[in-house]
Parts: sequence; structure tokens; C-alpha cells
Amino acid sequence: MSAALGFIKRFLKYRNPPECSPTAESRPLKFGVVGAAAIAPAAIIGPAKSHPETVLYAVAARDKARATAFAKRHGFAKAYGGPNGYQGNAAHFNELRLPIFASFGQNSSTILKLTRYTFLYVATRLSCLAGCSHCEKLPNGLHYEWTMKALIAGKHVLLEKPSANTAEETRQMFDLAEKKGLVLLEAFHYRFHPAVQRVKAIIDSKELGAVKNISAALALTSGIIKAVDIRFDFALGGGSLMDTGCYTLNVIRYLSSSNPTSVISTEHTLYKSISPPASVPNIDRAAAVTLALPNDVTASLKTDLRVPFKYGVIPTLPELNVVITLEGGEIELYNYVMPTLYHSITVKTKSGGKLATRVEKAYTFKEGKMEGKGEAWWTTYRFQLEAFVDRIKGRTPQTWLDKEDSIANMHWIEQIYAKTGLGSRPKSDYVLPQS
Repeated sequence: MSAALGFIKRFLKYRNPPECSPTAESRPLKFGVVGAAAIAPAAIIGPAKSHPETVLYAVAARDKARATAFAKRHGFAKAYGGPNGYQGNAAHFNELRLPIFASFGQNSSTILKLTRYTFLYVATRLSCLAGCSHCEKLPNGLHYEWTMKALIAGKHVLLEKPSANTAEETRQMFDLAEKKGLVLLEAFHYRFHPAVQRVKAIIDSKELGAVKNISAALALTSGIIKAVDIRFDFALGGGSLMDTGCYTLNVIRYLSSSNPTSVISTEHTLYKSISPPASVPNIDRAAAVTLALPNDVTASLKTDLRVPFKYGVIPTLPELNVVITLEGGEIELYNYVMPTLYHSITVKTKSGGKLATRVEKAYTFKEGKMEGKGEAWWTTYRFQLEAFVDRIKGRTPQTWLDKEDSIANMHWIEQIYAKTGLGSRPKSDYVLPQS
């Protein structure tokens, strides 16, 4: 009963987070949404509304009525729209003293011309603000271009994963951020939640001895992702390893505190289009990979964007777990991607020929026996925003993903693709302007 009540409380606050009223003394970061594509409320708007140093300020769209309705629904102070909804309101957006969250639509370049703000959110697969069919999303293949443009313009960047189509592009982005003294973070939001950090703490404590194997899965039942989607476009950086797969690889690397040494084996299932040709070359709908890690440790990952229904009619439950096998037992974290809604940490310990089992939860750092800010209803995105704001303001975040972490993740995605024979996704044709 208590678990059910806890879930209800977390879910209600997740859907309707308590709002903060930042003071002028806190120098709040003002956020705006610019362009035809809107940032998902759960990922950005909710966390920003509940942060004491962030303010939802303005939204701009081609349709003023829709912009006004969106602003009213989500609590933005101002809305702009009409033929000059983007370009005509630079003066208004100049009021944004610090960061701005921005989605990229057809007039994306305007965002970078606005002054007196310092932060852009480079996002993937955003919902359309106007609900129209012609709005653009920002696919993986455009991350490099828009991140580089934002950095050149002097903006800090929260960058959706995967960071780019290639490791070299990722390195170039971080090199430029370092050169200009800007904050660049690849948004692996799950890493900021206490649940996965508690699992890491148990592993690092050596309570169960050394790690022998890690298995991670992120497989979504058919229907969650539509049959026609940019995830299945090779030119735009599509493929399951570029989506759910980058999570599985990242959690393996994080919990093992290491990078792979080689790709042992791969299997993949090609995406089948609803129109000819049936199978799309170079696009993996699903993949299963075995990796070698240092010290004779092995790892396996499973990724699938559209798991078929059983018998053609019965949907399967999503697979969202990671299992760590150690010398003295096993740890399983169920739902490492969205642990705020529900998760479980099952620890099995070998003792005297018997297996002792305990189940832990870590909705807060205190519950996970760690130091850190946060409440049980905070989503992974809210924990991530806390760290990002801390970094921008010169404070030390509770945890962080650095340059080498992001480069390594993209490098091993490319190595896996090489083993499958599908090859890396295409490099961006964006050319850095001469300084």
C-alpha cells in the first residue's frame, strides 16, 4: 500500500511540479522557447518551473493564438507570434539576461542572433507547438552543426544524446567549448538520478567483489515509436544504437568504470519500412552486442525501437533493466531510464552457500545513503537541470559527464556499427567558418 501511495504522490508532482518564485537576488536564468518545435514539458518545462533559479519567460511561434495558449498552459510570462513571431521580437528576447532553452525550427538561425542570453538546448525529436505537419525536428545528424553554431555565438549548450554522428564531431564540439570557456553537457539525464548512483556506490564498495559481467537492455514495444520516424533515416543519424542503444552502452561504461576493449559479437535486425524497399539498408531497428571490458569482464547490450507484438496482437512490456554479475552476487536495477516513476534495486548476496536478497529504493540521495540535493518526485531531467544550473553559476554539481565520457560513448557506438557492417552514420557537411 505504501509503495502505491508513494507512486501516486511522485506521479502527481511529476505531472504538476510545485512552482518556485525566484528572487531578483538569485539572478534567475530566464528560459524561452523559440521556433516551431516545442520542448517536451516533462523534460524541460516542469523542471524549470520547479527550480528556484530559473524562470519560464517567453515563447514564440508563427501562430500567435497557439503561442498564447501554450504560454498560458505552461506558465510562460510572454508569447509572441504571427509573421514576425521569430525575427520580429529580438528586442523582447533581449530581456533574457541569462540562459534560454530554445527548440530549433525553420527559423533556427534567428536564435543565435539574439543577444544577452547564454544557453541553448540542442534537442532531438521535439513535439510541434503548432501541431502542423511541416515543422522540423532536429535529428542526430544536425546536432554537430547547431551545437557548433551555438558555441561560436557564445552560448552554453545542453546537448541531447547522442552528441553527434561521429566521435570526431563530438571531440570538435567539446574542444570549441573549452576554447571559448563554455559549458557543454551531453544530456544523459539518468546519470543524475540517485537510483543509478546508488547501484554504482554498491559496486564501488566491493561488498559483492569484482564485476564479472554487465547486461543492459532498453527495448520498446512497437507503437511507442511510430513506423515513420527520423530514427529510421540513415542520412539523419538514425538507428537503434543511436537512440536506445546509446543509453545501454553508457550505463555499461558508467557502472563498470571502464571502456570496452573490443566488440566480441553483434547481431542486428534491419528496420522494415511500411513502403518498398521492405528492409532499409544501414538502419538497425534492433541490436544485440557483446563487449569485452578490462580485467576479463564482459558486457552485453540489447536495444530495440519497435519490439513486435507477440502473435501479432499482444504488446510486450518495455525492457528497462541493467544486471551486474559480481564475484559475490548480483545487482539488478529495474527502470534505470525513468526511475522517478518506479524502480527497484535488487541485491543478491552469496553467503554460506545461500543467496540473501534485499531490495532497495533510492528516490533521493538520502534514501540512497549519499549526499546530494533533491526530492522523491524529482525526475532525472530535474536532477540534470540542477547540475547544469550549478555548473553555469560556477558551483560544483553533484555529478557530471565530461568531454572524454561523451567522446568514448560515440567512439564505441561507431566501433559496434563497424562490427555489424552497417557503418558509422554520415558526417555533417557543416563547415566551421574561418575565424
